[in-house]
Amino acid sequence: MKSTRKGLRDGELKKDTYERLTCADCGKSLKKKNDPDEIFSVRTCPECEREWKELR
Repeated sequence: MKSTRKGLRDGELKKDTYERLTCADCGKSLKKKNDPDEIFSVRTCPECEREWKELR
């Protein structure tokens, strides 16, 4: 699982006009899952179900 920063650099993710992360393939806004035991959040695309991690 890549980080969101690496996904932005590789062109897998884009930011929309409101600075929200979107999937470059689907164009859908990413959903966030917060696990209180982890130091990162998991961002997922609702359509293609790819995942990226984001440090909090």
